[in-house]
Amino acid sequence: MNSDPLDLAATPERLRALADAGVLPPVALERALRLAVATPERPAWRRFLSTVLLGFGSLLVLSGVIYFFAYNWAGLHRFGKLGLLLAAILAASLAAWRLGEGLAGQFSLLFAAVLVGPLLAVYGQAYQTGADPYELFLGWGLLILPWVALARFGPLWLLLLLLVDTGISLFRVQNAGDEGTTLMLVLALVNGGAWAAHEWLSGRGVPWLRGRWLPRVLAVMTMAPLLVLAEYVVVSPRKADTASYVALGLLVAVMVAAYLFHRRAHSELFLLTLDAVSLMTLVTTFVGRHLFKAFDFGAGIFFLMAVLIIGEVGLAVWWLRAEARGPEEV
Repeated sequence: MNSDPLDLAATPERLRALADAGVLPPVALERALRLAVATPERPAWRRFLSTVLLGFGSLLVLSGVIYFFAYNWAGLHRFGKLGLLLAAILAASLAAWRLGEGLAGQFSLLFAAVLVGPLLAVYGQAYQTGADPYELFLGWGLLILPWVALARFGPLWLLLLLLVDTGISLFRVQNAGDEGTTLMLVLALVNGGAWAAHEWLSGRGVPWLRGRWLPRVLAVMTMAPLLVLAEYVVVSPRKADTASYVALGLLVAVMVAAYLFHRRAHSELFLLTLDAVSLMTLVTTFVGRHLFKAFDFGAGIFFLMAVLIIGEVGLAVWWLRAEARGPEEV
């Protein structure tokens, strides 16, 4: 696990283990347990609710802007469409500048960055530029790149990554005629590169990358396409292409790396949960494929599959709880 025990989360399991080892007396254990499971204070609830409401409010305003243009598209002149969008982007940019680096300013900049996309779409429709869809998303990402670099705001970086993923997907569909396994492998590599960069910069002490929600989202965006491709190998190994076999190897490598990261760098049970879900999915698919292939289709097979899944879930929960307690319990 971590080299410094003080960096570990003060879970009830670890506190009881310290009490059993004689480190914590009963009185200290009782107070430590109260602090470990204590309800957040009123200021913490205010900050949480303020952040959530600010985020939902920004999304609602953005959806209102988009639906306004969708409803009044035919009745607006092209200069009116462009003017309203430019005015909204300018107002959001000025608000971000005046509000500074606080949460409200960052959400204002996110609001302006999202509106760049509708502006490009309106411009393309009004003047019939003939641009391909993937060019719209890649151009959108390129235009907001300075804002993303200056804002140091996780949701803005996630928006940029989604734009890149969408542009790559549309380019593949347009030039290859279908999505293809290669596309999923490329997306996994792009998202995995962003995940690795985040962990590396966070490990070097970049302040605004200390939160754990963004790397968890990036981990899901990396492992999900790899798992889908690995399923192709399990379901039909003879028909699976090279990209699927590469994805299976990468998935195993990522799972091992996530476990080593949890043990040696930072306690991260979320990554272990992804490992467990991925392994359970592969094992369940493998066993189910052979059962349905070897025996007649019947209720008994579903019973066996249910027993298998229950056993896998129980084993995964036991393993995760052991990892939460520490390496000595594993």
